[in-house]
Amino acid sequence: MKDSFPFPVARIGLIGGGQLGRMMVKAAKRLGCTCVVLDPYPGSPAGQVAGHQIIGGYHDPAKLRELAESCDVVTYELENIDTETLIQLEREGHRINPAPALLSILQDKLTQKEFLKASGIPTADFIEMPEPALQAFESFGFPLVQKARRGGYDGRGVSVMQQADDFENHLPVPSLVEHFVDAKKELAVMVARNAEGQCIAYPTVEMCFRAGENVLDLLLCPAAVNEDIAIAAEALAERTIEALQGVGVFGVEMFLTQDNQLLVNEIAPRTHNSGHHTIEACITDQFEQHLRAVLGLPLGATHLLSPAAMINLLGASDASGRPVIKGMAAALAIDGVCLHLYGKAEVTPYRKMGHVTVLDRDLDVAQSKAEQVRDLIQITGEQHP
Repeated sequence: MKDSFPFPVARIGLIGGGQLGRMMVKAAKRLGCTCVVLDPYPGSPAGQVAGHQIIGGYHDPAKLRELAESCDVVTYELENIDTETLIQLEREGHRINPAPALLSILQDKLTQKEFLKASGIPTADFIEMPEPALQAFESFGFPLVQKARRGGYDGRGVSVMQQADDFENHLPVPSLVEHFVDAKKELAVMVARNAEGQCIAYPTVEMCFRAGENVLDLLLCPAAVNEDIAIAAEALAERTIEALQGVGVFGVEMFLTQDNQLLVNEIAPRTHNSGHHTIEACITDQFEQHLRAVLGLPLGATHLLSPAAMINLLGASDASGRPVIKGMAAALAIDGVCLHLYGKAEVTPYRKMGHVTVLDRDLDVAQSKAEQVRDLIQITGEQHP
C-alpha cells in the first residue's frame, strides 16, 4: 500500500453536489485532498465548499469526461448517473469507485434484487412487472410493494398496496413488485470496503420513517435490538458488500421481521442518510471512510463513541423560496445538539435542508432531545409582500 503522498494528496472528482457531497468535500479537505464537483446547479451545496464546480448534468458524456480527466479518482453521491460513459472512462484508465459496473447493477432496483437473490442474500420475494396490471398484482398477492426500476429515492418511486383497491396508486413505469414485509423494525448498516478487501461495518442503527412522505425522520444508534441481531445484521451487510466486491462506503437497509429474520431491502452504493450520525458519534465518519476506501488507504475504526439520535430537518409543508430557519437558537441551547445545514438556496415541502445529531450517554435521553429539536426547528420560506 502506498505510503508517500505529495500535497495535495489527491484531486477527487465528485459527481453530485448535494448534501452528501458537501460533507464529503469537508472530509476530503481534512485528508489533504482537493475536490472538483460536477452538478447542474451553480452554487450547489458541495460546490460551495469545494470552490471548484463543473456545471453540467450527470448524463452529459463531455462533462463526465472533463471531470475524470481533471482528477485522480472519481466517486459519486447519487445513483442516477450515465454508467455507460463511466465504464468507458474506466476502460481508458480512469479510477472510478465504486465501480461503474457495480453502480449499473444497483441503480436498477430489479437487477439489484436479482443480484441479491443470485448471491444468496435474504430479501423479500419479488417478480418483474414490465407493465403494471391489476390481474398480475392480484396473482402475485396483496399486500405488496411496487418499486420503479429506476429513479426512486426518499419514498419516490415506491407504492405500498394493501389491497386491490390500492391499485389506483400504482406507478405507470417498468417496475418490480415484492411482498410487503410486516417489519418489527427497519435497520441499516453502513459498510466500508477498500480495494485490498478490507471490510468493516458500523454499528447497526434503527430507522424510523416519517408517515406519508416515507422519508427517514429519526435514526437511533445503537439500534434497540439484542446483541445477536445487531451482530447478525452487521455480518449480513458485510457479506452483501463482499458479494458485490464493492470499493467505498455502502448503506445496507434491512427489515427485521416479526420472527427476527433479517431481509436486505436495498443497497446504496454511496454514503447514506443512515450514516450521518457517524460524524460526531464514531471514530471515523462515513465520509472520511469512503475517501479512505476509494483512495486505497487503510479503513478507520468504526467504534461508537456515544449513543446518538439523528433527525432530518425538512422543509415545512408549505415552504418555498429562500429558506428561513426558525428555532435555531433554542435548539442549539440543548446539550449535545450538533446542527448541520446544507446550504440549499431554496426550500420546498419536505426537502432535506439539514440534520441534527444529538449525543448523550443515555439513548432515550438523546431521542427525547432530538424530538424536542424537531419541534423547535422549522424551515420555512421567506415571505415576500
